[in-house]
Amino acid sequence: MSDHFVFLALGLGNGAVYAALGLALVMTFRSSGVVNFATGAIALYVAYTYGFLRKGELLNPIPGMPTTVDLGGPWGFVPALALSLLIAAVLGVVLYGLVFRLVRNAPPVAKAVVSIGVMLVVQALLALRVGTTPVSVKPILPNGALTVAGMRIPQDRLWFAVLMIAMTVVLVCLFRYTRFGLATRAAAESEKGALVTGLSPDRIAFGNWALSTVVAGIGGILIAPIVPLVPVSYSLFVIPALAAALVGNFTAMGVTVAAGFAIGMLQSEMTHLQATVDWFPQSGMAELVPLVLILAFLVVRGKPLPTRGAIVRSSLGRAPRPRRILLPTLIGVVVAILALTLTSGSYRAAVIVSLVLAIIGLSQVVVTGFAGQISLAQLPLAGVGAFTLSRLTTDWGIPFPLAPILGALAATVIGVIVGLPALRIRGLPVTVVTLALAVFLEFVWFRNTDLNGGMQGAQVEPPTLFGIDLSIGSGAGYPRVAFGFLCLAVLVIVAVAVAKLRTGRLGAAMLAVRADERAAAASGIDVSRTKLLAFAIGAFIAGLGGSLMAYQQTVVTAESYTTIGGIALFAMIYIAGVTLVSGGILSGVLGTGGLMFILLDRLLGFADYYAIIGGVLLTFTVISYPEGIAGHFAERIARLQAALRARSGRPEKTDVAVPIDTQTELSTMLSGGPEGAVVLTADGLTVTHGAVTALADFSIEVRSGEIVGLIGPNGAGKTTCIDALSGFADAAGAVTLEGRRIDGLVPHRRSRLGLGRTFQDMSLYEDLSVRENVAVGTFTAGPRAGKAGGPWIDTLFRILDLESCADDPVAELSQGRKQLVSVARALAGRPRMLLLDEPAAGLASSESRWLGEKLRAVRNAGVTVLIVDHDMDLVLELCDRIVVLDLGRIIADGTPDEIRGNPAVVAAYLGATREGAGELMTTASAGELMTTAKAEAGS
Repeated sequence: MSDHFVFLALGLGNGAVYAALGLALVMTFRSSGVVNFATGAIALYVAYTYGFLRKGELLNPIPGMPTTVDLGGPWGFVPALALSLLIAAVLGVVLYGLVFRLVRNAPPVAKAVVSIGVMLVVQALLALRVGTTPVSVKPILPNGALTVAGMRIPQDRLWFAVLMIAMTVVLVCLFRYTRFGLATRAAAESEKGALVTGLSPDRIAFGNWALSTVVAGIGGILIAPIVPLVPVSYSLFVIPALAAALVGNFTAMGVTVAAGFAIGMLQSEMTHLQATVDWFPQSGMAELVPLVLILAFLVVRGKPLPTRGAIVRSSLGRAPRPRRILLPTLIGVVVAILALTLTSGSYRAAVIVSLVLAIIGLSQVVVTGFAGQISLAQLPLAGVGAFTLSRLTTDWGIPFPLAPILGALAATVIGVIVGLPALRIRGLPVTVVTLALAVFLEFVWFRNTDLNGGMQGAQVEPPTLFGIDLSIGSGAGYPRVAFGFLCLAVLVIVAVAVAKLRTGRLGAAMLAVRADERAAAASGIDVSRTKLLAFAIGAFIAGLGGSLMAYQQTVVTAESYTTIGGIALFAMIYIAGVTLVSGGILSGVLGTGGLMFILLDRLLGFADYYAIIGGVLLTFTVISYPEGIAGHFAERIARLQAALRARSGRPEKTDVAVPIDTQTELSTMLSGGPEGAVVLTADGLTVTHGAVTALADFSIEVRSGEIVGLIGPNGAGKTTCIDALSGFADAAGAVTLEGRRIDGLVPHRRSRLGLGRTFQDMSLYEDLSVRENVAVGTFTAGPRAGKAGGPWIDTLFRILDLESCADDPVAELSQGRKQLVSVARALAGRPRMLLLDEPAAGLASSESRWLGEKLRAVRNAGVTVLIVDHDMDLVLELCDRIVVLDLGRIIADGTPDEIRGNPAVVAAYLGATREGAGELMTTASAGELMTTAKAEAGS
């Protein structure tokens, strides 16, 4: 038992540095919304600076200049520490001012990608300047041992823990009791609120970035005598630090520090068990600790990272629909064949590497570009395919092409497991989980000598097909053109398949999930299934790429499929254009070992700087060109084509509506139940948020042929009611649609049964065109999809006058047009019951009346409508019956005339007594009073 306590104490050292990095993560997130993946690399840089100062040298990070500056002799601990921390503070200010300030209003995921670029730059810069050989630093803390109850515990670990706890107490007091801390908390709560009260979020962020890099630097300096300085290992310290910060919810410093210590101690104990327990796995268990914590606090709790009140939220980049596939494919094939046949030696090898990396790049396009799930595990998933291929070919004798397909299927299984957490989390947390899973894969499998083939690596049998040698060869014939053609054939098949995926129904579903999961579910899309399919397809493609990489290298080693290598590959894919098929292919050309790498090395000698260039380009791409190189050029080509069409005198699109018989066209596409039959019933619907009741005992029957209005003052529970009916809010009570109970069903199941809805904020897919947005709505059709395709969408466009902008991106439309697209998408699935949440918002009065006419036609064609809107003229004129809510309860239900004369309704809007309301009714119409009430509530 004493051994266990000793190893737990030994873990205090690593635990303390995890705590320090966790504190730095909390500070940068609270001040600027950045989850800084570069925190470990920054700590490493500060530690190197301190180590060189103790030798009397100042580390010079600028390439091309002397590595160090001679300071005339060794420095003592105090001056070396002071200057190192001063440099750390300056580094924090520079990073925020030059990099992160530019993405201050970007989504959290974009900020995280920028921090990945910074991590790659710092890590590659240090590897270039000081090498990757471990560097030892003289002890700082007492390194003797204390004997406690017969156990010898290293003093330095205890002192490190005490110092970290003391620093935490100081920081907690700083943020709780000082003006700076109050300002930081205010800005973290609401950036808008900080600006209104005269605080400068930028100034607050500068201070916090300086302080956070100092804290990370202290951790790096103190751990340096215990863990020798190595770029890769220090960079990966960020994973357990992220786990600690997540336990503290990126706000609680004390909890973060406690979690950091716990992780370090448990990792040390796991290492002990690996060495002493026979049945215990011999590798990867230490890496399992932060992974389990991350999964527990993200997946089990099911809560994303805290969000900040950012002023603007921008897109990560559009994923335009490929308009032509055949011609670009033919051109690409011809270019690749010429490149393979006209080159030899290292240049042909680089072409082959580019083809293989392009396949892995396309896997990232599916997962990230289409589905929006940023995975840092694609290269490790390729490693799963490669190591599985080795077993299949050498141990079991399975031939080509069955072996690589089975290897890719093995990667698919692991890919689905990697994607399972994404069913409960989204955005940045998915990135954190995939990174931790990638590390676990690397250490539990790829670096496990029992599984990876040992020191010689995992051998792979060369591919043959019908007696034809397809191997890469060796000696003078290396690399053989036949293997290059094999890689090209696989790339063409994968690229065409991914392009078809983007143009197909599943691709539209993925993009809808990427844009807005709630709206996707309302459109009948099974969000969980779509995410898992994206991870599965991406993993299968990555597994194919990994198998080809194994054939190319002839032996599989862990160094080819590392987590850091996967991050670097992700950077290249993002630079090339992660949302485009052409971007995935271009990433192969840009990847390490690919054609661009060889050309820069041979012509300019830039190979040593390639990783640095990649990190800088990644940061620049996120800031300036989210669509990447391929997307930027595609946009310029599209603009050029539009200009050429304009010069050629082709007629432009017109907004002139074509006269149509709206009622006839609608009736041919929509079919409702018998008039007067009950379509939707709610019985005792109740929604609570803690102690607050948002909707209380709501009961209603809506019949076929009705348009029912749901009105009430702000906060009355109208949108909550629609959320409860459509499955987006947990509610007690019963909901029945055409005689079938649907309460308890998830939103997409309710949608497919015929319950359509719109959203108050429209929730359109900004990255899709108008036609694609509306086409996504056909997912709700389910078995009715046959009648909900192209002809029906064309009909909707004519009815709602959207023909002229059908192929335009939604982001370019006016507010009013966006509202019409939202209604069209809800109608596209031919719903039986339509819930409209403020469809007239943003429309002029004339447009609102015109929308009312269209909604009547929809009602007459068989769709029953429940509408929430603040346009009282529209509601009173359009609706057959109106239900009024106040504080979550029904206070009136009747015809428009009855509601106009109901004093309780006016009292609810104006907050007046019934008598006062009655007097007001004699001098103004109900619509005018409600409009006045709305204005007063808004003020």
